[in-house]
Amino acid sequence: MLSDKDASILLNIAREAIVNFVNGKDYQPPPREEKSLNERSGCFVTIKQQGRLRGCIGNFQSERPLFLEVAEIAVASATKDPRFHPLEKAELDSFTLEISILSPLEKIDDVEQIEVGTHGIYLEKNFSRGVLLPQVATEYGWDRATFLQQTCLKAGLRSNDWQAADTDIYIFSAQIIRESELEQ
Repeated sequence: MLSDKDASILLNIAREAIVNFVNGKDYQPPPREEKSLNERSGCFVTIKQQGRLRGCIGNFQSERPLFLEVAEIAVASATKDPRFHPLEKAELDSFTLEISILSPLEKIDDVEQIEVGTHGIYLEKNFSRGVLLPQVATEYGWDRATFLQQTCLKAGLRSNDWQAADTDIYIFSAQIIRESELEQ
């Protein structure tokens, strides 16, 4: 678990990376001494505008220290999420950030192991794969079955494909860091 101080540092790094990139400037976060910010961990960066999703990209694993991974993923969320056009200068004053620091994936054989609100879901079937973060089910008030169905739909599968024998289901948890919950 990151401290509030380290969480604020990560949020600031993500924001600086996005603002600099959109303004055409190079940004490389300076080295960090905090042990937790130098761990290698998967993360997702979610961008919202007026409470609505504006971009979300992440990795389950990283070979880089967390603070560098967050900077790169933040820029990717702002500019490479295929569901949205790249963030523009006019939008720089109106977005909020959420960073999810992920636990390792754990393959499960029984969907009863999924705790809605605690676990995110990653599933694979053939060449299709989808992921939904733990907070998504809570935000929409979904139960376990709906969460599984929505993850299938996100993967481009039929909603009941989570029940197929050739579908692999993984769970993970996340420390969720929101700008709205931390003083900057």
